[in-house]
Amino acid sequence: MVVSLKTIVMTKGIKWALLAVGLTVMAGAAALYGNSHQQVHNSVLQDTSTPGGLRTAYGGKSLGTPVDFEKAAASAVPVVVHIKTVTKFKQVQGRTPQENPFGDMFGDDFFKHFFGDNGKGFSQPDQRASGSGVIISSDGYIVTNNHVINGATEIIVTLNDRKNFKARVIGTDPNTDLALIKIDGKDLPVMPMGNSDEARLGQWVLAIGYPLNLDVTVTEGIISAKSRNLGINHEGSAPIESFIQTDAAVNPGSSGGALVNTDGELIGINSAIASPTGSYAGYAYSIPSNLMKKVIGDIMKYGSVQRGYLGISMAPEGLDDAKKKELGINDDVNGVWIADVDPQGAAAQAGLKKGDAILKVNDVSVSTSSELAEQIARKKPGDVVKISYVRNGREMTAEAALKNKLGSFASQQTAAIESLGADFSALSKDDAAKLKIAGGVQVSNIRDGSVISNQTNMRPGFVITRIGDTPVRTVDDLKQALGKQSGNFQIEGIYPGSDEVYYYGINDFKK
Repeated sequence: MVVSLKTIVMTKGIKWALLAVGLTVMAGAAALYGNSHQQVHNSVLQDTSTPGGLRTAYGGKSLGTPVDFEKAAASAVPVVVHIKTVTKFKQVQGRTPQENPFGDMFGDDFFKHFFGDNGKGFSQPDQRASGSGVIISSDGYIVTNNHVINGATEIIVTLNDRKNFKARVIGTDPNTDLALIKIDGKDLPVMPMGNSDEARLGQWVLAIGYPLNLDVTVTEGIISAKSRNLGINHEGSAPIESFIQTDAAVNPGSSGGALVNTDGELIGINSAIASPTGSYAGYAYSIPSNLMKKVIGDIMKYGSVQRGYLGISMAPEGLDDAKKKELGINDDVNGVWIADVDPQGAAAQAGLKKGDAILKVNDVSVSTSSELAEQIARKKPGDVVKISYVRNGREMTAEAALKNKLGSFASQQTAAIESLGADFSALSKDDAAKLKIAGGVQVSNIRDGSVISNQTNMRPGFVITRIGDTPVRTVDDLKQALGKQSGNFQIEGIYPGSDEVYYYGINDFKK
């Protein structure tokens, strides 16, 4: 089982590791739902209701009645599955451009024997991991986390009755850390959907999954916060985080499992935990079911997520007084302040400007960036949303037709590239042809004390060809790729005169 650390949060001097568990094949979603003649129940594409007689603590009982977890657990447990993955690793190339430090002592034949190809590459064994998933259709569609199945070459799903199935990936959405997989099943139990918007602080919930490679496990807790943005998703180009926070015990292996209310309805997909040890010691975080329904529904109907973009940059929390004054931020206004506007985006065309404060989206109040991001993420390109906002103390409304592409902000991109602490120049077509690459950006100077200088042994002359998962051909490509990064990522490239590919890791990147 592999546990990947997502980020580190400092709380009262203690480092809390936000973990996500598991391992997908990034595959185009070709299979669409519903070609069978059998009666298929799908809780994402169809309206569902809670099975008769299951209403418990939030079904109208008088205040003070003991909470009944048994019926909810009995209903939900058969719908949560165990996912096991295998990832076959390819040869890893490229260390550092220096010569073999032990060459004189042992000779190159020694390194070739142990590492292969004179130390230029080495292989790693297959990696195995596990997570959880939730059945959403009676013919075998299952929702889980993207990080559970990301890069996997084999996916095995074990049902609650111990039956095993090979699964295939239908589609993924790294921005929300969600994935849809499919097994060849029929007449499977289906998880009824709850309304995550109705989740309330203090409400009892159950977390169900397969932690630590154990059999199915049910834990209880309460909802302790909503719309949490933790900054732990570094996989997507435009990550969306609006987690439900609970103190129900969730451990490695629970990722992709179910967060259900006491009526047995799914209100979240468990995705991460906060812990100083790597195991449960604090809070767990779940993707709201309403956001999941939109993302997974799009994958099933269209093959990919149809996401609309407003085209704004939101002011971060904790700004100093000088920056607040520059943006015109008034602490008495409970809204989301706009730090920048894409001139080609939906917001600009609707008349919104830098320094406006968004109060509502379609009459739903938003006071944090995560709340706003979730509301917009539920819409598709072309949808018109009503925006209520404040400008110069006056409340106004506008209608914005969402676009289908995330805009770019010159100021953010410039800040991102400057934060690396180096000078860059585009590689000419002739030089790219000589290096047998499509293009790249050459590092012409590295400043002392910079991020690159402190964290890597990169040398001037290095040609960057990729940032994270994004190819880099021009300086504009470099700016856009860096603008997507946060936390940890990898720089890939080559040195002129060398056939090796080199990788440099950047940690705790801040634009």
